[in-house]
Amino acid sequence: MEKLVIIPTYNERENIEKIVHAIFSLQQDFHILVIDDNSPDGTAEIVKQLQLKYPVQLFIAERKGKLGLGTAYIYGFKWAIQNNYDYIMEMDADFSHNPSDLQRLYEACKHSGNDVAVGSRYVKQGGNVDWPWGRVLLSKGASIYTRLITWMPVKDATAGFVCYKTKVLQAINLDEIKFVGYAFQIEMKFAAWKLGYKLTEVPIIFKDRKLGVSKMNKGIVKEGILGVLKLRWYSLFKNYNSRVKNVAHNSFHTMEKEFFARAGDGKV
Repeated sequence: MEKLVIIPTYNERENIEKIVHAIFSLQQDFHILVIDDNSPDGTAEIVKQLQLKYPVQLFIAERKGKLGLGTAYIYGFKWAIQNNYDYIMEMDADFSHNPSDLQRLYEACKHSGNDVAVGSRYVKQGGNVDWPWGRVLLSKGASIYTRLITWMPVKDATAGFVCYKTKVLQAINLDEIKFVGYAFQIEMKFAAWKLGYKLTEVPIIFKDRKLGVSKMNKGIVKEGILGVLKLRWYSLFKNYNSRVKNVAHNSFHTMEKEFFARAGDGKV
């Protein structure tokens, strides 16, 4: 199995069936994992009905309550690793991310030597459509602020449309990623960059949702502002790399490399 799209949901009954059909209509062998936080509007039941049509491509994980975007993705990353997917993608359910861009993100990792591909609004040919000016200002400001504080070379640091090679997620100690909103998206990119992985940005057009309700709130904004400062502090004074590195995974691959090196020298 190669490509998994993770879609967290909370009250997305108006969008979930359409987005699932749109992804599978691409006929690019994507699988989908929906992670639903006990949506009271019946989102999970719609997904279960869709599984009758897509029994081997569509999966659902139901959680007990609204636990946050970050924890949903961490759950999905672990699930994807356990099920041996090679490329793992994040995507919103509300069509703000165009499903047709999924293949471009995948190809940026598969064929262009990148480890993380970010669907970016703030590179050439990227942009926003139908977004209130206040949201645009907040998003652009957050990305500029993040670059100034962290020095991370990503123009759309808060982007939630991302493709990871599985080896990147295996190398990160996912239990140490504690943020849940914008700050989660920032830290995942920051951790990958600090661990030496290659990030690229793929231009996308982000469209404001037509149906359903945005999950943005003041708490998420506050977490983003303070979270960036924490990341910079940890990276300067708290040995951030050691904290975020998955030691068990890296030890295994070090031993694996040493084994094959000895094999090449005829020592094993």
